[in-house]
Amino acid sequence: MRESTFSIAGSIRSLLEQKKYNSLKDILTTMNPADIAAAAGEMSETELPLLFRLLPKAQAADVFAEMEPECQEQLIKAFSDSELALVINELYVDDAADLIEDMPANVVKRILKTASPDLRREINEILRYPENSAGSVMTTEFVALKPEMTLDEAMTYLRRTGIEKETIYNCYVTRKGVLAGIVSLKDMLMAADGTKLIGDIMKTDVISVGTSVDREEVAKMLSRYRFMALPVVDDEERLVGIITFDDVIDVIEEETTEDIAKMAAITPPEKTYLHLGVFDLFRSRIPWLLLLMVSATFTGMIITGFEEALAAQVVLTAFIPMLMDTGGNTGSQSSVTVIRALSLDEIGFRSLPQVVWKEVRTALLCGATLAAACFCKIMLVDRLLMHNEAVTLTVALAVSLTMVVTVVVAKFIGCVLPMLAKRLGFDPAVMASPFITTIVDALSLLVYFTIAKQLLF
Repeated sequence: MRESTFSIAGSIRSLLEQKKYNSLKDILTTMNPADIAAAAGEMSETELPLLFRLLPKAQAADVFAEMEPECQEQLIKAFSDSELALVINELYVDDAADLIEDMPANVVKRILKTASPDLRREINEILRYPENSAGSVMTTEFVALKPEMTLDEAMTYLRRTGIEKETIYNCYVTRKGVLAGIVSLKDMLMAADGTKLIGDIMKTDVISVGTSVDREEVAKMLSRYRFMALPVVDDEERLVGIITFDDVIDVIEEETTEDIAKMAAITPPEKTYLHLGVFDLFRSRIPWLLLLMVSATFTGMIITGFEEALAAQVVLTAFIPMLMDTGGNTGSQSSVTVIRALSLDEIGFRSLPQVVWKEVRTALLCGATLAAACFCKIMLVDRLLMHNEAVTLTVALAVSLTMVVTVVVAKFIGCVLPMLAKRLGFDPAVMASPFITTIVDALSLLVYFTIAKQLLF
C-alpha cells in the first residue's frame, strides 16, 4: 500500500513539474479522496497547495477531511481567507470539530473566524463534550423525521436536505426532539402507499447511547450490532447527533495505536511516525525507560543479597539470563492475551478465577516441557559438550525446578495484573510486556537463588 502511495505521489509530482494541470485535474477527479490525501502526504510545502487548488470544490473538502493534521495545517497556512472558508464550510461538523482539536491555537482562531455562524455553533456544541466521549465524535448532521409525516412528505424532505447530511440510510423519528423511532431508507422505498405515516412503519426499539459514553464502548456497540450509525441522546432522551461507522473505524485505529504504544512502554504519539521528530520520539520514550531502569534496582538488590551463594557457585550466573528471559516471555504471553480479551469484552473481573485456573494449568504444562528441555540442554551441552565440570546434576535440577516455578509465577502475574488494572480504572495495556518483565525478572531471581540455596548449600 505504501509503495502504491509513493507511485501515485510520484506521478502527480511529475505532472505538476511538467505543468500538465488539465491532465492532472482529469486524473484527480477519478481518484478516491483517501488516495489523493495519502499521496498529498508525500508532497512538498509548495506542491501541496498547488495540488489542492486543482481539485473540484466538493472533492476538495472530502480530500481535506482525509488528510493528516500536519498536511491540513500546511494547507491552512497557504490558504487565503476565502479559500479557507470554502473548504471549512464544506466539511461535515464532526470533521470540522476534529480539525479544531488537532490544530494549534493560532490556526484554530483563523478557522473559527472563516467558518459560518451555524458551523461555529455546531462545532462549539460538539467541543463542549468530554474528550473521547460519544458526544465528542458524533455529528449533528442527521435526518430527523416526524411520525405524522407521510412517506411522500418524508421522501420530498430527504431529496431537499439529504445532500447536507452525513447519511440518509437511517432516518430518525423524533417527537419534540425526543428520539421515538428509526426508519430505514429501504423500508421507505419498499412501502407502496405514499400516504402511509412514518409513525406506522418506524421501529420503536431503538438502541442509542448517551453523550458521555466512552467512544470505545460506542465502537464495540456498532461492531456488535452491525449498525451503520448509532443515535446519540442527551440526559432527557433528546436526539443530539449520530455516530457513523467511518468515525468508529478512526476510533478503533486510534485506540489500538494507543494500546500498542502503552504495551511497549511509550507515550502514545499524536502524529504519524514520519512526522515525529527525534525529540518527539525521545520525549515519548525516555520517561518510561527511566522508570523501568530504576525499577530494575530490585533485581540488583536480589543479586547482591545472594552474593555469597554466587561466589561459591559461580556457574549459577550462567543460567540467569535464560531464566529471566523465559519468565519475561511467558508473562508477556499471558498479559497480551488477557489484555486483548479485556478490550473485546470477552472477559471481566468476575472471570478472574476462571482465567487464573486456566493460565496456571497452561503454565504447568509449559513449565514442565521447558524444564525437561532445559535439563537435557544443561547435561548434554553445558556438561558433556562444553566439558564444564561445575555443571552438576544438582545444578541442572535447581535450574529446571526454577524454570517450572518461574513460568507458573510469570503467567499468574501476567493474567492478574491487567485485570486488576482494569478493575481499578486504569488502562490494562499499561500492565504489558515491560512492567511484567521487570516484575518477573526480580521474582525469577528470588526463586532461583532460594531453590539453589536449598539444594546446593
